[in-house]
Amino acid sequence: MDAISYERAGDVAGAVRAAQQPGAVFIGGGTNLLDLMKGGVARPLRLIDITHIGGLDTVTTQPDGGIRIGALVRNSDAANHALVREHYPLLSQALLAGASSQLRNMATVGGNLLQRTRCGYFYDTAFTQCNKRMPGSGCAALDGLNRTHAILGTSAQCIAVNPSDMSVALAALDAVVRVSGPAGERVIPFAEFHRLPGDRPDVDTTLQPGELITAVDLPPPLFSSHAHYLKVRDRASYAFALISVAAALQMDGDRVSTVRIALGGVAHKPWRASAAEQMLNGQTLTQDTLRNAAAAALRDARPQRDNRFKVQLAQRAIVRAVNQAAGRAGGVV
Repeated sequence: MDAISYERAGDVAGAVRAAQQPGAVFIGGGTNLLDLMKGGVARPLRLIDITHIGGLDTVTTQPDGGIRIGALVRNSDAANHALVREHYPLLSQALLAGASSQLRNMATVGGNLLQRTRCGYFYDTAFTQCNKRMPGSGCAALDGLNRTHAILGTSAQCIAVNPSDMSVALAALDAVVRVSGPAGERVIPFAEFHRLPGDRPDVDTTLQPGELITAVDLPPPLFSSHAHYLKVRDRASYAFALISVAAALQMDGDRVSTVRIALGGVAHKPWRASAAEQMLNGQTLTQDTLRNAAAAALRDARPQRDNRFKVQLAQRAIVRAVNQAAGRAGGVV
């Protein structure tokens, strides 16, 4: 085993300075990083413990009416916080759908954003073809077992999916990620935070070296009354999504005045279903309109040999999630 040094950061500035050392990584709850280290996938030389930095473990209201969730807020605390449950039920539902209660009690919001893919070829170092782990080596999933892999936004270099439930809800809610780094503080719109694989699948996000996530900001609540997170998985608990849908609506009777739809389990990043949103905005919510919108959301799907079922499954999941968000029965997965 490689020697690993440990440092406890006392503040954000100290953590950023410490992260400039070669091989340094931040550690919060460690629920993903420690797995990667035990499997030999991640080999950090220095762990920068950020869990004792004050001010990053709170949920606070903002002047514009939105909320700020500190990066060190535990997933369970975020899901059950009164402000989140009342005003952002979509986020609460997504958090509670993820992992087990024990993991949610340890995992942090900032760490959740940085989860690496759960592709079996990435996690198993016996496979030498993995462009995420060893750039330029190939992608074993392309010709291997790819039932759980991506159907949207793929490249010839990688077909892995982002595993986060929380991130799907944040994509639908137009969140903003706040970071601090060597060049100072900046904000990243959520749609720009995660990357598609392209020819660099080893790079998951647009974070710059040494940057630390400090908070996630949510805009003023629009979808307190009509929101639903649907997770379709192989078993009822502690399983990653085959398909997930975060649906949030503002309704004027039967008419959709505003809609947000994001998909999980389909791409290298949370996938905003913009085509479906455009077709539903301002429309009366009929089953035909909804089915057409769901089909549009998957129009550019490029499934693999084993996951062609995901296209129809995603369409049906969109119909069901939007119907449930609207408070209507219907839509069979």
